[in-house]
Amino acid sequence: MTELPRILTNLHPAPGLIKQDYTDFVVEEVPLYPADGDGTHTYFLLEKAGLGTLQAIADLARALNVRRHDIGFAGLKDARAVTRQWMSIEHIQPEQLERLSLPRLRILEITRHRNKIRLGHLKANHFVIKVRQTEPNRLAELQDGLAQLAQTGLPNWFGAQRFGYRGDTWAIGRAIVKQQPDEAIDLLLGRATAADSGPTRHARNLYDHGRFAEAARTWPAMFHTERRALNTLARGAPNRRKALASIDRTTRNFYVSAYQSHLFNQVVAARLPMGLATLQVGDLAWRHASGAVFRVEDTAAEQPRADAFEISPSGPLFGYRMTEPTGEPAAIEAAILAHQGLEPDAFRAGRLRVKGSRRAMRFRPEGPRLSLGADERGPYLELEFMLPRGCYATALLRELFVPADADALASEETEEPTQ
Repeated sequence: MTELPRILTNLHPAPGLIKQDYTDFVVEEVPLYPADGDGTHTYFLLEKAGLGTLQAIADLARALNVRRHDIGFAGLKDARAVTRQWMSIEHIQPEQLERLSLPRLRILEITRHRNKIRLGHLKANHFVIKVRQTEPNRLAELQDGLAQLAQTGLPNWFGAQRFGYRGDTWAIGRAIVKQQPDEAIDLLLGRATAADSGPTRHARNLYDHGRFAEAARTWPAMFHTERRALNTLARGAPNRRKALASIDRTTRNFYVSAYQSHLFNQVVAARLPMGLATLQVGDLAWRHASGAVFRVEDTAAEQPRADAFEISPSGPLFGYRMTEPTGEPAAIEAAILAHQGLEPDAFRAGRLRVKGSRRAMRFRPEGPRLSLGADERGPYLELEFMLPRGCYATALLRELFVPADADALASEETEEPTQ
């Protein structure tokens, strides 16, 4: 996100070490609705420490002898953090969960409800973040900046972590959308960058030299997608279209979703100079209370609601069923697509079926607090706030701090795919 503009231009961000330890970054989901204590689905509040959501689910499924798909969850959460999130499993007894003893996992509460928890079934995320090796003497200045963000809001950027450790998952998605399988597979498996090291760098170099079987053996075992594609290439004549097709649909959709996120960021950046609180005729305004959108016909009538943060301009998650704005907002979005060499129907080409949706261009944190603290590792600034689901803590952090450990923030996971 370093290329995206900040809005606190009058505040020089302080240095900061974020996630020196995973206990410095605590996230807890705020459920969309409370469990009523009755039903066939057992709900449990899982605390994990230093473990990704999907790995935690795999460990739970193995221990409980259920399929990973049977475990419902509302969103993916950080690996380098302490996170608490509700999950569900149907037709399992609470006693089975109470007996579990797994590394880095704790079950804090158990109840029941009538339905499975699904992606997006959360209201918000509550964060408590310790920032170390910073400038405690600037506390008052940083508190003023945080207060400004709470009042005016900030861009609803998709964070850098949305685009993978190399920052290029969106480019793979673009190649899929443009029906360029060779480009997609080359980006996925080759073209090593400074972000690659060790076995992954060696595996990419082997791919670039056409040594597909060796590359498959070189990738670490956790890289299932890369190994699957390489094994497809190693069988018979190399066919990158088949290699791409061998990747499961969920993963392919993730790349396309990352491209949607990249395009959304570009539209927000284009709108930023005119102010993200400023409505234009033809805008699709986002109702923050419900997530619904409506077309703005009379800016004079609607602008007071935007000033009160009841509504905001929305941006595109491009797709064939996405409602489109009109007027100048439509021209901005069309220009972004044209710059990418895309037609409006690009997300409905071949087997690609990406519906699309709208997303608020801005958000604001609830209950933000910045305070000075200290422990055995020294002084720190503790930042606490709540964000609506789908909003990134890094969008707020980058306004106040320049993290010394950008790689740590790249592990933050998003709540749901955007398609």
